[in-house]
Amino acid sequence: MTDAIRYEKGQDNIVVLTMDMPGQSANTMNAAYREAMGATVARLEAEKDSIAGVIVTSAKKTFFAGGDLNELIKVTKADAKPFYDMILNIKGQLRRLETLGKPVVAAINGAALGGGWEICLACHHRIALNSSSVQLGLPEVTLGLLPGGGGVVRMVRLLGLEKALPYLAEGKKVRPDAALKAGLIHDLADTAEEMLAKARAWILANPNAVQPWDVKGYKIPGGTPSTPAVAQMLAIAPSVLRDKTKGCFPAPEKIMCAAVEGAQVDFDTAQIIEARYFTELTCGQVAKNMIGTFWFQLNEINAGSSRPQGFPQYVTRKVGVLGAGMMGAGIAYVSAAAGIEVVLKDVSIEAAEKGKAYSAGLLDKKVSRGQMTAEKRDAFLARIKPTVSDADFEGCDLIIEAVFEDRELKGRVTAAAEAAALPDAVIASNTSTLPITGLATAVQKQDKFIGLHFFSPVDKMPLVEIIRGARTSDETLARGFDYVLQIKKTPIVVEDSRGFFTSRVFGTFTNEGIAMLGEGVSAAMIETEARKAGMPVGPLAISDEVSMSLMEHIRQQTIKDLAAEGKQAPQHPAFAVIDLMLKEYKRPGKAAGGGFYDYPAAGAPAGGRKHLWPELKTRFEKADAQISQEDVRDRLLFIQAIETVRCLEEGVLKSVADANIGSIFGIGFAAWTGGALQFINQYGVKDFVDRAQYLAEQYGERFLPPALLLEKAARAEVF
Repeated sequence: MTDAIRYEKGQDNIVVLTMDMPGQSANTMNAAYREAMGATVARLEAEKDSIAGVIVTSAKKTFFAGGDLNELIKVTKADAKPFYDMILNIKGQLRRLETLGKPVVAAINGAALGGGWEICLACHHRIALNSSSVQLGLPEVTLGLLPGGGGVVRMVRLLGLEKALPYLAEGKKVRPDAALKAGLIHDLADTAEEMLAKARAWILANPNAVQPWDVKGYKIPGGTPSTPAVAQMLAIAPSVLRDKTKGCFPAPEKIMCAAVEGAQVDFDTAQIIEARYFTELTCGQVAKNMIGTFWFQLNEINAGSSRPQGFPQYVTRKVGVLGAGMMGAGIAYVSAAAGIEVVLKDVSIEAAEKGKAYSAGLLDKKVSRGQMTAEKRDAFLARIKPTVSDADFEGCDLIIEAVFEDRELKGRVTAAAEAAALPDAVIASNTSTLPITGLATAVQKQDKFIGLHFFSPVDKMPLVEIIRGARTSDETLARGFDYVLQIKKTPIVVEDSRGFFTSRVFGTFTNEGIAMLGEGVSAAMIETEARKAGMPVGPLAISDEVSMSLMEHIRQQTIKDLAAEGKQAPQHPAFAVIDLMLKEYKRPGKAAGGGFYDYPAAGAPAGGRKHLWPELKTRFEKADAQISQEDVRDRLLFIQAIETVRCLEEGVLKSVADANIGSIFGIGFAAWTGGALQFINQYGVKDFVDRAQYLAEQYGERFLPPALLLEKAARAEVF
């Protein structure tokens, strides 16, 4: 046959098709696959009379990875017609396979995601290896795409609209046992041999197998869109979806269109509808942004592009965490989850125990949902030791300080911990703003000192910002990088500076929102436009979460530090508003019961959701100060993108990938853009410069494009 799909017919007349893409670690739907599948299906049709059935499996560790993203990212509007024809060809091949008139079984030996799961859906019977490494699902939506190989059409016909939508529009992935319960697969096997034996047995027992949707009188489970119950769900579904996407992400909306429209027509017409929406998304800019960042750049980071070379991979065995508050407790949890021993220290044993209880709470939830056994939970918790004594840090190869943002306090606790830990232990600070080079002076071995900036809540946030101080050695940086991957987080590496990268850029976002309020712009409009721009929360809401008293504390520390260097701290129009909120209105934020928002007490009467403080209207808003929605949105996105360019220009950021991934995973920069630098690329570098200059004239010099941006525009280059 061809190299990409091996065709082997056994004594029992069952043909085993083994997908094995040459020169690749995974099978993808590239040109070699399309050619091989075309030839394979033609041969099956020609030899049909001498065949008992077909088993589809893979020679790779995974079953099949899906579409070829190298191909997809290059498709432009000019390629739409040939691309659309190619998609119909892929669908046609799978349709011919499932209507061959012979039983076809998928023997799923590894992960089958995206196009891989679509191949499985085109088989009459699906058996998966019962292993935790096997995942099934359609994650295309996370890259701005939809399942284009028949995934929408078949999932809707297999499960019904309501049950299929979470897999399609949210990219929900499942393990084999859950897939069996959900009716996605028919059987499990413990070994590859057992799986093939079961597949052969099923073929011999079901010589006339057909797909449920090809049986005469078939009806979609749960009903079509005109069925009253489904119609009721569909009446509100688009508005619920729009509330989630804010209109920034076209893929979930197109998925819903393809699913609902496809459910009202016959199978072949539904395939055409799916292909049209898939072509539209693939040619669009949002998919390019998301594939570039969430696939190519994220893989580049996780493969160690920012890790110093020449050092063997280091496995951290025992971590000492200083401070058992929200951050310290979270760091203890993710470390213990990776099998690392943890010593959690605080000033009192009660405080340390409370930090450990945070992990117990998260694990109890897992046990109650059946995601973990009680024994596993107990073993997990046994890895965390609460203490008040530095002596317990004996044997630690990594110490992470997570106490309050106070230089003297941080210095005191890290020096004491260093003395008790292993002689070559790495000492890290979880500071979000204080320069690492300064903090390192508190310890004996400054080359072993590094910044590991986690984000709250640690168990959910995927990023860790690794900060290299002036004296941090390459080996220490490599060890920090290895630890972050060991706890299954994404590491970005930045050079030391005040606020590093994420806190600096995050500060421009909150300050811009607060400054607009100070100018008299409506608070509701600021918050709404931030969400419409793709930010997860508005700048006023997030300022309340962080607390304005902490912002003020950091500002005072900055003024003090810069004064010691003979420099003046920069001013910002937001500061006057923060001062008013703190000193005059006594509203520092959520923890204190009120900030820009009011927070109803627990157990308050119905309708007790947080809402903007009504007095913002009288104290700040001015009827003649309203600006256009576009200006509000652009001020919030542009100021972050401009600050990111400054970080790159100053060498704080080392790579475009770190900038894009860090901006999305660390500060929630609008994900549809592909990150802060990709936002500039997709806007058009020259157009971005023109728009930034307009914003600078209208709203302040902070919008002036940095030199690096002007150079890129002059040379017509992108980031």
